[in-house]
Amino acid sequence: MATMRAARSARAGADRHRPHRAVAATGLALAAVHSAPALCAHVSLLRSALGLRDHIEDTGAVALTFDDGPDPRGTPATLAVLADASARATFFLTGEQVRDHPSVAAEIVAAGHDVGLHGFRHRNLLRVGPQALREDLARVRAAIADATGRSPQIYRPPYGIVTPAALAVTRRLGYETVLWNRWGRDWRVRATPSSIASEVTRDLQGGEILLLHDSDRYSARGSWRATVAALPAIVHAVEARGLSFAALPRVTPRAAPQIRRLR
Repeated sequence: MATMRAARSARAGADRHRPHRAVAATGLALAAVHSAPALCAHVSLLRSALGLRDHIEDTGAVALTFDDGPDPRGTPATLAVLADASARATFFLTGEQVRDHPSVAAEIVAAGHDVGLHGFRHRNLLRVGPQALREDLARVRAAIADATGRSPQIYRPPYGIVTPAALAVTRRLGYETVLWNRWGRDWRVRATPSSIASEVTRDLQGGEILLLHDSDRYSARGSWRATVAALPAIVHAVEARGLSFAALPRVTPRAAPQIRRLR
């Protein structure tokens, strides 16, 4: 009898928890659907399916890009190396950094480089709704325009993470989302000039978009120093392969039926 009571109690407990498990499973499934596009930061095939650019058409060049600035220390040091190499780059700027360092943002443009949007705040888009994203993009674009006189139409989401809703917003506003297909992993505490240069230049091919960081605002403190130290080796490797440095040409965002179905 005691055994039967124990069995009935166990079944009742399982029944009580079953709805919670079902809700949890449903939540995980919805989260997976919502978060799947975040994989585009790492999966080239998914990027292509979503219509996201991670390369340039010019196979005789590479596009050198920097995120997270402008930084009062890292950006001028980066610009100095680029000037010595006569190399052109694109800087994806965060609005709060532009607000704090407008003269550094202006220096980027004055040196002949291009600028793009990286959000006013460096926030994961999985946590940003459509209206908040629209407001964020308006703020960063206004900040850059005030500081540099430029009104960028290219956008790189923080961490390279996108969502269906975010892509719908950016395309509706006429922004092109640009990612990358090679990075230096220079935000890490253990990154060194050698490791950064190796990551960026190993089996380097024309048409690739390279990602580095000229600021440590959102990464390991002082990490920009290793990036700047790695730049001469990166420039040398690019030139040794007979490649040049190209800007990111503006391309009109193409429609992505997959995004509309997921919304």
